[in-house]
Amino acid sequence: MSAELAQAIRQLVQDRGISEDLVMKTVEDVLLAAYKRKFGTTENCVIRFGDDGDDVTVFAQKTIVEEDEFEDPVMEIPLDEALAFNAGAELGDELMIEINPRDFDRVSIQSAKQKARQTLREIQKDTLYSEFQDKVGELIIGYYQRERNGAIFVDLGKTEGILPRKYQSPREDYRANDRIRALIQEVEKTPMGLQIILSRTHTEFVKKIFELEVPEIYDRTIEIYKMVREAGYRTKMAVYSTREDVDPVGACVGMRGVRIQAVVRELEGEKIDVLKYDPDPRAFIRNALQPAEVSQVIILDEPKRQALAVVPENQFSLAIGKQGLNVRLANRLVDWNIDVRTRGQAQELGIGTETQRAVSALFSDVVTEEITHVAELPGLPQGIAEVLLERGIEFIETLISLSADDLRQIDGLSEEDVVTLTKLLEETVEVVEETVPVAAVAEMPIAAAAPTETEPAPVEEEEEEAYECPECGHEVEPGMAQCPNCGVGLSFEEAEDEE
Repeated sequence: MSAELAQAIRQLVQDRGISEDLVMKTVEDVLLAAYKRKFGTTENCVIRFGDDGDDVTVFAQKTIVEEDEFEDPVMEIPLDEALAFNAGAELGDELMIEINPRDFDRVSIQSAKQKARQTLREIQKDTLYSEFQDKVGELIIGYYQRERNGAIFVDLGKTEGILPRKYQSPREDYRANDRIRALIQEVEKTPMGLQIILSRTHTEFVKKIFELEVPEIYDRTIEIYKMVREAGYRTKMAVYSTREDVDPVGACVGMRGVRIQAVVRELEGEKIDVLKYDPDPRAFIRNALQPAEVSQVIILDEPKRQALAVVPENQFSLAIGKQGLNVRLANRLVDWNIDVRTRGQAQELGIGTETQRAVSALFSDVVTEEITHVAELPGLPQGIAEVLLERGIEFIETLISLSADDLRQIDGLSEEDVVTLTKLLEETVEVVEETVPVAAVAEMPIAAAAPTETEPAPVEEEEEEAYECPECGHEVEPGMAQCPNCGVGLSFEEAEDEE
């Protein structure tokens, strides 16, 4: 019996994954229960296991008494019977008498078996629960066993896992004995036993696959900022590198895409967008809308996290995605409400003044910033700018007052330079003429505003006086601060009339 029991213990340890100590403790409790069922007490029951666990023995510890004092056959034994077991027995000694468990009655044995099954079931449940509870969020590999009501039962070796229909990718189809890799999502104790819930739709499942395929993610050289997923259709993942010499997107894609292709194969062809995280929301939104090309991102309302993404006409459907999937995932990834529009749609939107100005500037080919210095002219050759500055022509206002003939008279400027400069001024500089507002005219005195009919205004013809530079003789006009030719400073004063 001892050898058979030891073999049963080893079988339990091997098949159910229960520790040997727990099995031996269960056997001890079962034997104590059977002993108590037969003899009514366990006070004198002693159970001993062999050193190697291959032997277990049940003893009844009895006190040796005189024949005439013998009253309790369970706790006592007469001296003459004790001498039959041990020739050196004496009155008052404790004698260990071996009990054969096969001598227990059928009811005791049946009760012990029931208790053993229940105890071992609870031990196994607790052991597996502790083991798998520590593995929640990790990957596990099993094999398709059977299907019931859409749920797939997966053989995990020691126990079964359940892959519910809602946690199955719509792209996947399984057959008997197919290998299934899944994420342990939940572990529960139920009256029916341990329940291990598996998932292949969880975002964490894709992250774990990337950790297997991309060592830089596993060792935290590359961090996943955020990942969003529509299982079976598309996954978007924003990554960044903790080292400047490591390209986060390139490392995830791998040489010729081998790493990303391995992940796609595991997901049965699900599309994956790996993009770079950027703390600037405009750049992050532009990246999140990949694979579409975004022309510009405009922040509409920063507190409400609303943004406008302007895309070319041929990129609009790609940016939106099938049934809005691409922009919906981008919204979740960046945590902004993104409105995708084409160039024409963006200009027609009824948005705020500042945003309208930003949109207009986006599609305007004209430089709208006000410039005052010659050096600020866009596209002006460096040589021409230096010549003009040497001649004292520093401001745009002075430059536009010169005619083409005036420019030709400036030493250092060739005819080609004059043509270039004239064309550049026509394309870049816009001369704004100041007009007197109507309201200002209305407020002017009548005499100053217009001549009356009764007193016609005299018409005086004055000859325009010509002025020349005292240094080089070049023609100058009143109001000039310096000569456009030689750069000498000028000052105009009215001469007093001599009486």
